[in-house]
Amino acid sequence: MKFNSDIFDRVRVKPAQDRRVRSGGPSCEWHGCKEEGTHRAPKGRGREHEHWRFCLNHVREYNQSYNFFAGMNDDAVMAYQKDALTGHRPTWKMGTGKGRSRADAQSFAAGGDPFGLFTEGVRAEQQQRAEAARPVRNAERKALDTLGLEVGVTPQQVKAKFKELVKRHHPDVNGGDRSTEDRLVEIIQAYNYLKSVGFG
Repeated sequence: MKFNSDIFDRVRVKPAQDRRVRSGGPSCEWHGCKEEGTHRAPKGRGREHEHWRFCLNHVREYNQSYNFFAGMNDDAVMAYQKDALTGHRPTWKMGTGKGRSRADAQSFAAGGDPFGLFTEGVRAEQQQRAEAARPVRNAERKALDTLGLEVGVTPQQVKAKFKELVKRHHPDVNGGDRSTEDRLVEIIQAYNYLKSVGFG
């Protein structure tokens, strides 16, 4: 049995609420209109929680000419839309230490973040410090240059680049052409050197 039905209200001495259809709501706020204002329309930027009450015909007419960004230049519109992506709330990159101390982030990384989702920035910062502290030898620079890489690449990037270059310069891939064989030897020697210094 439903206790909120109008059939049950007939039995009650005093109904819980009046379920009769009401008429005579607010009238249309369009100048000179006497229709009932059944539809809401926003008043504009800066007055987001305020609305006009219009009839169906006038709300359609109002919406066709409504422009939320009227009076704003293109840069202001772009800035507003960018902020709207985050609900106009302040944001920062993950792992930058905002909101928690670096010691907290490191202890969180020790066991509370098994996938490294929240400490990615801390790890990247530690890796940059380690690379800055370790001197880069000329032979290492030359080997990276042979592979077409910059200083500061990861071992995974070195391995991927090596595989790509071997596939490109190997005689078996080039139909037995041995003209790129010298280049292939240089690539293999450079990769072997980089493996020996910790890139493999």
